Amino acid sequence: MKIATEEAFTTPELVKGWNALLNAGAPAEPGLPLLAGVYQNLDIERSSEVATNLADLGAGRIAHMDEAGVDMQVIFITAPGVQVFDADTGCGLAENANDILAEAVNNHPTRFAGLAAIAPQAPQRAAQELERAVGLGLKGAVVNSHTKGQYLDAPEFWPILEAAESLDVPIYIHPRESAPAMLTPFAERHLEKAMWGFQTETGLHALRMIVSGVFDKFPKLQIGLGHLGEGIPFWLDRQDRFYLRYRQAPDTYPHFKAEHVPSKYFLENFFVTTSGHNWDPALRFVEEVIGEDRLLFAVDYPYENCVQQTEQAGAVTVKNPDKFYHLNAKKFFKLD
Repeated sequence: MKIATEEAFTTPELVKGWNALLNAGAPAEPGLPLLAGVYQNLDIERSSEVATNLADLGAGRIAHMDEAGVDMQVIFITAPGVQVFDADTGCGLAENANDILAEAVNNHPTRFAGLAAIAPQAPQRAAQELERAVGLGLKGAVVNSHTKGQYLDAPEFWPILEAAESLDVPIYIHPRESAPAMLTPFAERHLEKAMWGFQTETGLHALRMIVSGVFDKFPKLQIGLGHLGEGIPFWLDRQDRFYLRYRQAPDTYPHFKAEHVPSKYFLENFFVTTSGHNWDPALRFVEEVIGEDRLLFAVDYPYENCVQQTEQAGAVTVKNPDKFYHLNAKKFFKLD
């Protein structure tokens, strides 16, 4: 059995909202125009096909899954999700997206599972929506990295983390373009998207949570990262060594509050999917670092080709294929 664990969708209401923001000049969201081709039927290669596949929660998506031999997808809204809107609009669009996704899951319970959209710009309402969505059958939440330049390590967002820990469901941190303060150096060379910017943005988000002590406050919280952990597994040894060194100078590094080295939290509070990175040498290295129990197969549909990524994964020698392809996904997302 194969369960793909980072698969995207969108709704007509979200696309309409993104287009309205773009038409208004995307105030306070300078990265949004750089991603416009993904969401609009513009004259950019593949954008129309991707947009069509994003909106499909039925026969077309299942046909692509069948072609690749994928039995189930774990689906959530694509970046930037609802986080680019004001609080009221974001909350309303999140509720709408969750109702649509929950209906699709109910219509295809053996093929689809879903994670809830939430609006971190309204933390208490986001926590309430996560609880409501879990009641609908969704299996956790997705946060598309920064929310107007802010990250989940900020205490104002902790009601969301508290809700996820209490409900015993994961939060998946999915990439988007870098926060406004960091965007320019990436965009100047067209590096703000999947080639480089997405992973650095999302890896930064995860490391902020780690070093600031979030997981001492919420020790049971589980966070998902795609793309083989957004580069973090390759750096854990160096991060641990420098974290210990910096911790000896608390006046210089007052925000390093975590009680333990980064690797302890990464190996206990994170699970990693292979979305778009089913590449043999890298995948085997990450499995060696994090262990066979925390690595999950993913495609990154529809941005990646379902058949190609599944075939690439099939050429990889993992220690336990059953865990990699489906048992770990069933454990982390509590799939029936």
